[in-house]
Amino acid sequence: MGTISACIFDLDGVVVDTAKYHYIAWKSIANELGFDFTEEDNERLKGVSRMTSLDILLSIGGVELDQETKLKLADKKNKNYLEYILRMTPDEILPGVKEFMNELKSNGVKIALGSASKNAMTILNQLELTNYFDVVVDGTHVSNAKPDPEVFLKGAELLNVVPSECVVFEDAEAGVEAAINGQMKCVGIGSPEVLGKANMVVPGFVGFSISQLNF
Repeated sequence: MGTISACIFDLDGVVVDTAKYHYIAWKSIANELGFDFTEEDNERLKGVSRMTSLDILLSIGGVELDQETKLKLADKKNKNYLEYILRMTPDEILPGVKEFMNELKSNGVKIALGSASKNAMTILNQLELTNYFDVVVDGTHVSNAKPDPEVFLKGAELLNVVPSECVVFEDAEAGVEAAINGQMKCVGIGSPEVLGKANMVVPGFVGFSISQLNF
C-alpha cells in the first residue's frame, strides 16, 4: 500500500448524497427569483462554498443583487436545506462507506473529514458517523474554498501527518484539484470523465479495499 497514514473524506457525494437536498433548496431560491435551475446546473455547485454557489446560481439566471440581499438568500437556502438534513437517517450513508472506514481503523489508518459544508457536524450526527472521524474540518474552520487545499491541509495538520501520506476521497473536480494542490493522493468517487486528474477513479466504495490504495 505504500506509506498511507490518513484518509480524508469529502462529505457530500462521498459519504452521503446530500446533493439532492442542496438541489431542491437552490432550485427554490432560483424559482423565487424567476428562473429555472436544473440538475445539470447543480453539478457546477459541487464542492464550492455557499456564497460561491449563490454567485453561480445568480449568473445562470442573469440576476445581480447587492451583498445584503445575497446574504439573506444564502441564509434562506441554508434553512431550507437544514429542514431536509435534520430528517436524514443512517440508511442514507452511501453503500460500502462504513465497511471501508472500519477496514481503515483496523489497519491503524487515521480518518478525517474535509468538507466545505458548514452543516457537516449536523449531518454526521444524523448519520451516527461522528465517532468514525478522528478529525472533522468543515466550512466553519476554513476561509478558502476548494480548489484551495486549506481544508485538507488543516486535516493533515490536526492528524499530525504529512500531506504526502494522505489520500483524499472526492467526488468534485474542485476537490480533486484541492488534493493535488495540497500534494496529496486522490481517489475520485464518480466519473473518470469529470475526475480524471485523480490518481484513480472508482464508482463507489462497494467492494473497495485498502489493498487497492497502491500509489
